[in-house]
Amino acid sequence: MTTTDPLTAPTPKAAPHPLRAEAVRGFPPLAGLAVMVAGGAMMVVTAREWQGDWAETAGQVHDGLLMALPVAAAAGCWHGGRERRRRTEELWGTAVRPLLTRLLASVVPVALWTAVGHLLVLASVNVATWPYSRGDHPHLILVPGDTAALMAVVLLGHVVGRIVPSLLTAPLLGVAGFAGLALPEGNGVQPLDPASFAVKGSWPVWWQPLAMAAWTLGLALALTLAYAARRRATALLPLAAAMTAAVLLAQVGDATWQPDPLLRRQVCDTSTTPAICVNARYGRLLPQVTTALSGVTGKLRGVKGLPARWADREDGPRAGEAQLPILTPVGWHLVRGRLVDPHHYASEAAAMLSDRGQCKRTSERATFADDAVQSYLAPSPARSEFDAIEAKGDAAARAHLRASVAARAKLAGMDEERRRVWLSAYFAARAACDDEGVPSL
Repeated sequence: MTTTDPLTAPTPKAAPHPLRAEAVRGFPPLAGLAVMVAGGAMMVVTAREWQGDWAETAGQVHDGLLMALPVAAAAGCWHGGRERRRRTEELWGTAVRPLLTRLLASVVPVALWTAVGHLLVLASVNVATWPYSRGDHPHLILVPGDTAALMAVVLLGHVVGRIVPSLLTAPLLGVAGFAGLALPEGNGVQPLDPASFAVKGSWPVWWQPLAMAAWTLGLALALTLAYAARRRATALLPLAAAMTAAVLLAQVGDATWQPDPLLRRQVCDTSTTPAICVNARYGRLLPQVTTALSGVTGKLRGVKGLPARWADREDGPRAGEAQLPILTPVGWHLVRGRLVDPHHYASEAAAMLSDRGQCKRTSERATFADDAVQSYLAPSPARSEFDAIEAKGDAAARAHLRASVAARAKLAGMDEERRRVWLSAYFAARAACDDEGVPSL
């Protein structure tokens, strides 16, 4: 008979912590994957609209909560009904650990994996934007509020799954969550909606994401403690924090969003006339814009009466400025940090340079002059199509086309000095809203 020396016997391995066992296998990793797919699918589909623009990237990730939050709530709800599906509710009821401890051990891994799924989407799209960025910097201020909201709905869904004994609870909760988040803007609860659309051109003040986190997580913890804590009065503390944050968010409203300071700045190339200014958000795109407009600025060399600059302002040009074609929304002129069609962009810029804005056109001569100037500086790619339509029209349309073609040919056929004098008179009359002062062709 052999005996084992207790001093040399191997020490038994400690049992793994329940949280670790829940986190590394089973449903929680799948919940994180589901949230990652829900948020990532929208980003892949809309990649043309955000890739290369830090602000648009952050806004699209935030808008992805419209899909991710319902999926997270449904995942938490499904996991909450696990014991009922396994028919082990009575067995769990005999465990030594209190209900709150068992609940948290079950739901925390799901919430953490959900947060990981969201953060992986965030990291991936920022890496995808970085090679094409043309200014600005990554915007991460929305991350705390968005991540906390995802974890909160997992907790809420888990409690609902334990309370409502039905296999349909999880999918119905997801559908109801999506319907609630899809309500039109302008309703009274919008400031409390963690997936509400960001105010265009604005970012939240520093405390708004923290208040949103307190509101969502506080409400979820209050419901959890009211359901599972031995002393349900402890739910009053997170409930008070949630209500305080809710009142603050509701009272301040849209004032929690402040305009992006970059939108108020212009980055300019003053080597041309007019100068070319783009929004500071796209400062590194200025060389591309300058190159695209080089044909127009070359033809304007020596011309007087021009606006001082082209400016890329979403609220319209100021005095002495012409509107530069807006680079947003991303996906139109600007895709992945490049101008898609420089010729079309230059044509729009030339049209805006000769645009009279609020001035009323009362002279056909001015209309022919506008068309001739735009055709000379940068003809529209669609000009030939419009001409073909007019050529098939009635006698009046054909006569108008002949006059337009003649005006274009006359301006293009002038010698440089004469054309420079004519253009100077044209732009001076344009600035004064004086149709009668437009020189004839």
